[in-house]
Amino acid sequence: MNLRTTARKSFNYFLQGLIILAPISITIYVVVSLFNSIDSILPNLVHSLFPKLAVDEAGNPKRIPGLGFVVFIGIALLVGYISPSFIVSRLVHVADRMLERVPGIKFIYSTIKDFFEAFGGSKRKFDKAVLVSVESLDVWRIGFITKEELDDFGLQEFVAVYCPQSYAFAGHLYFVKRARVRLLTGISSADAMKFAISGGVADIEEAGS
Repeated sequence: MNLRTTARKSFNYFLQGLIILAPISITIYVVVSLFNSIDSILPNLVHSLFPKLAVDEAGNPKRIPGLGFVVFIGIALLVGYISPSFIVSRLVHVADRMLERVPGIKFIYSTIKDFFEAFGGSKRKFDKAVLVSVESLDVWRIGFITKEELDDFGLQEFVAVYCPQSYAFAGHLYFVKRARVRLLTGISSADAMKFAISGGVADIEEAGS
């Protein structure tokens, strides 16, 4: 076995190991980073409100690993549970109106709010996966109908379709005629999004699996 053959095999082994380790490592890194970010909210908040409470000898806020994350999840569950009540819904409505009227903050708040509501809640937007023909009649993109009526833009026969980009948290918004949009019924919206973002390499799960 010559040096070139050994180097080629070693490189193939490296690629195979990278294919196995990269998704696992990146997933663990993202999950751990998200966990640590949420977990640090509680001690930092307590330290901001009560600087002399629950601090170590160096004056830094004490942390019990996992406590902040559990408290955050608990608060989110509690807010979600009591949100339908009249009093809480009115308070949320008042706070929503106030934030929507403050210049500068309005843009940030409304953008973040619409983003989260697009993926969940009563105003989900990415639940209608479609194939849309934009550049050519014979070329199709995976997209999601985000608005059915575009009368405000003077387009009565058009719909708004968002097309995600592969390997990126970005995309393009198109206004296209309804005739150039095909509703996808054979796959779920989640699988359509995964397929588009992965560049077409992700597997489509069978319905009901």
